[in-house]
Amino acid sequence: MCLKISTVKEQQVYCQCGKNNSQTTKKTDDRMKCLKLTDLFDKVTKLKDLMEDMDIEHYYGEKLSLGRILEIDKKTITDQPVKSNSDVPLCFLKKLMMVNVTARNVKSVCESDSDDKSRDSNLDLDDLFESPNTGSKLNPLDIITGLFLGSDVFVQQEMALKMSMCQFSVPLLLPNHDTNKCTLMLWAMRDIVKKYRPQSLSNSKGFIEDRIVLSKLPMISFVRLGECSLSKSEILNKLLSNSQQYHDTFVHRNMECGDSPKTISNGMTEMTWYLPCGNPNIDIFSEPVAVANLRGDIASFVTQYSFLCQTSAAVFVFFDHLDAKISLLTNQKHNGQIFLVGNYESKHFSKNARKNLAAEMGLTKYNIIIKLKEKNDAVLLNDLRKTITDVVENTRMKMTIEQMADIARQLGILVDEDSRECQTARTNAEAITEEIQDILKYKEDQLPRQGQIWKELTCLEKEEFRLRNVGSGNIEDYKSELQLKKQGMRKKQNKYDMSTAMTCFIKAISSPGTERFYFLKWMRMNLDNLSRIKLSELREKYKEICKNSENKEEINKIDRQISNSSLGTEHFFREMGQIYEASLSLPKTDRARKQLQHLPKLCAELLLDGFPLELVDGDASNIPLRWVCDVLSQLSDLVSPNRKIRVVTVLGVQSTGKSTLLNTMFGVQFAVSSGRCTRGAFMLLIKINEDMKKVLNCDFMLIIDTEGLKSPELAQLDNSYEHDNELATLVVGLSDVTVVNVAMENSTEMKDILQIVVHAFLRMKEVGKKPKCVFVHQNVSDVSAHKNSRDRKLLLEQLNEMTKAAAKMEKKEENKSFTDVMEYSPDTGNWYIPGLWNGNPPMAPVNAGYSEAVYELKKNIIQLLGNCESSANDVMEFKEWVTSLWTAVKHENFIFSFRNSLVADAYMRLCTEFNKWEWEFRKEMYTWVTNVETRISNFGKVAVKFESSDMRDFLACLKIEATTVLSTWEKKLLDNLTQYFKQTEGHVYLVEGYKEEFANSAKSLRREMERSVFNQLTVAAEIREKRAEIEKIKENHTL
Repeated sequence: MCLKISTVKEQQVYCQCGKNNSQTTKKTDDRMKCLKLTDLFDKVTKLKDLMEDMDIEHYYGEKLSLGRILEIDKKTITDQPVKSNSDVPLCFLKKLMMVNVTARNVKSVCESDSDDKSRDSNLDLDDLFESPNTGSKLNPLDIITGLFLGSDVFVQQEMALKMSMCQFSVPLLLPNHDTNKCTLMLWAMRDIVKKYRPQSLSNSKGFIEDRIVLSKLPMISFVRLGECSLSKSEILNKLLSNSQQYHDTFVHRNMECGDSPKTISNGMTEMTWYLPCGNPNIDIFSEPVAVANLRGDIASFVTQYSFLCQTSAAVFVFFDHLDAKISLLTNQKHNGQIFLVGNYESKHFSKNARKNLAAEMGLTKYNIIIKLKEKNDAVLLNDLRKTITDVVENTRMKMTIEQMADIARQLGILVDEDSRECQTARTNAEAITEEIQDILKYKEDQLPRQGQIWKELTCLEKEEFRLRNVGSGNIEDYKSELQLKKQGMRKKQNKYDMSTAMTCFIKAISSPGTERFYFLKWMRMNLDNLSRIKLSELREKYKEICKNSENKEEINKIDRQISNSSLGTEHFFREMGQIYEASLSLPKTDRARKQLQHLPKLCAELLLDGFPLELVDGDASNIPLRWVCDVLSQLSDLVSPNRKIRVVTVLGVQSTGKSTLLNTMFGVQFAVSSGRCTRGAFMLLIKINEDMKKVLNCDFMLIIDTEGLKSPELAQLDNSYEHDNELATLVVGLSDVTVVNVAMENSTEMKDILQIVVHAFLRMKEVGKKPKCVFVHQNVSDVSAHKNSRDRKLLLEQLNEMTKAAAKMEKKEENKSFTDVMEYSPDTGNWYIPGLWNGNPPMAPVNAGYSEAVYELKKNIIQLLGNCESSANDVMEFKEWVTSLWTAVKHENFIFSFRNSLVADAYMRLCTEFNKWEWEFRKEMYTWVTNVETRISNFGKVAVKFESSDMRDFLACLKIEATTVLSTWEKKLLDNLTQYFKQTEGHVYLVEGYKEEFANSAKSLRREMERSVFNQLTVAAEIREKRAEIEKIKENHTL
């Protein structure tokens, strides 16, 4: 049945019902059928009217998509009050996508009413005692139901995830009055992952992290029979909140607009979870429990009630009056216990009905909870908590939401995952992921081109530009040698056959739109599940091995496994890139090459649809340049010509919340799990609405998220500075606006990276623009933080000092300050954002202050983009810019290996001093050798006292003498080095770590000079001996 039903059609069906009633002998049954049809038409009309009132009826047929929600339009950056009900849904979504806990408080403000009231100062006091008209207000539950009905499955999933982060209840059973059926929202909840610590793990400090639909938990359901004077939802909120952390998980009548009549949301069953943190002083329940809440009277929603009875460990029935509806409770199949919760103070309360029901159902005093006049809410909550605790601790009735789907189907309830596209995509994804047992081995077997071969290719590419190991050989010959090695690596890649996994993956992402999106979602979720399990096992193993501190080798092995145990869709796309790049080394007529030419277009389509694409492979610290460029070329072909883009980048030290910041700001989904080990940079495309294109002078915004800098696993490597500095320089150079995410505890490390970026910009002539810079200080909740000008001034002074040092080193002293290189204002370029969570996770909602602060930051960034003086690049220009900038980065051979510019400056000073000492040493030895060569040349001609008459003995004596001089100068060099590090000027302390390196250089210099001197002495002696022989021959010849 479609949504829009004509009034004539309704009348015809109704009349037909009347005829049937007059003709049939079963008048009662027909009357009931007719009433049901009338009720259905009434519900359909209400649904139609409400959807029209909210201005989302057009989304009922063509569903609201994620791309439409994430588009940047004028409403994104305006705070105009909601003037009508038609503005409410998108305003709710706008706030929800930014995880704002005030999203459900959205209501329209009628300007005419407020104006009339402001003009009328003589209001009738009797009006104070009249109930306000709530009919025009939308109930938050109707907004949520309407949006779920009008959205596609991917928006539904995103909404459920964000609602869960806000600690809102999420729809478990969604009613659809158009079809008079409800739907189990299994897919919508698939993406929700929860982390908690039951009491059993509190001592070991372990935790459980799992996808909520796969978690086997007891479910406690709360329903209402008839009218009820107790607010079931409000009691539930108090039940799940401790005294320090109250939160409105469920909408109730005493909330903003909660008293508005529900039009389409009755019959919805909501779900939430209570998850312990492992602290008995905070936890209400020591074990995790799912909580369901059915909206409306169970007499009207028997199917939903039956479902809850068969899936719940306990069902709590709230009632005032039982007489007429006892059969509803007695006729159901209950797999768990049933409890009655009544209000003795209600005028409809009947002791007899309660006793009759208790006798019929075999209920004891334990199963009946009555709120007496003497009992306040606190006593009632205590009774409920004790009962639930007892049920949770003793029940065997535990079920995953996946298992609930089977019961739902038996009851005629639809399941949102039962669509053909979803099931086909699931089958395709599982065909790949079910084969994974050992992640490391799987990568080697199924994704072989991105492993050691790709890393070696990266080294060859960078060496081709930097020529660090050319030595004294011919440069052109060396470059040719590197080219041959690269060709050899590509041949090695091409020898691999296309793996089964990659064949299935490419086939699946080539499928039509919805099925492709489903497939990528299934892949991401399945791979995350696998990585999570593997990481959990490795962490436990690591903990056990660490107890035996002597087993260092095994600890290092597990540590490497943890670093490499991540497996995500990006690894499959990375393999696609390598397959494509390797194929380009084949002849153009090669069949294999032709078959792979469509791959960049596939990725370009996904990028256009809002999927993140890996820009920099963090494992190899390289860009697959040809692959990325061809994807961007295809993207340019897919959009209209000359479409402009602006770039926003976030930089931050690992685990400082930068991905969460981007996700909150733009509603996107970059990976944020703490267990993820993937490194690199990812780019994501967001469309700009027509009304904002002239403001921003662009058609798309490209968001670049860099994986955490200064990661612990990279810090152990010799080139860790190089990796971070290359990545930072690239993404800042690509950006129009760079958001530098700074947490209080690692601001120094972030400043170090910025200094290297500035220094690199000074060295690289190719960088022709001046990026705007915004500092975001996380976890700063003090209201006076923005007034702390002293800290901002100090930050700028430090950055200026580093810039001067870099400019001096590069002989570009016209750059006297940080702002000469990057556009930054100390007054407007600093943002202070409070902590993410409001309370103690896992039951803490997102802090409203965090969401509001991020929203203000978003408005500022969009304003900065609108004020950009330079024109935006089109896609092809951006492609060229990526190429030239990455080439410049690969050319850089010096600065990236240092922590910051002051270290580089101090290093240069030390090098200069050491070069002076080395020159003096070489000059002294040159003078000494010259004198000794004269002595050797005169050997035998002039009798010198104490000199041996035998050349061999004489040479041995000279070598001893040389050793003494060399040792003296070696000692002098080491003494100079020691004295140098004792001085206080020139930031010498910054290069303390290089002291041993220079000491070794001094010793190496001594050995080099020793070999050279000894060789020169030996050669001089041989020449003297040969000359003596020649002289002797001459004498004999003369005689």
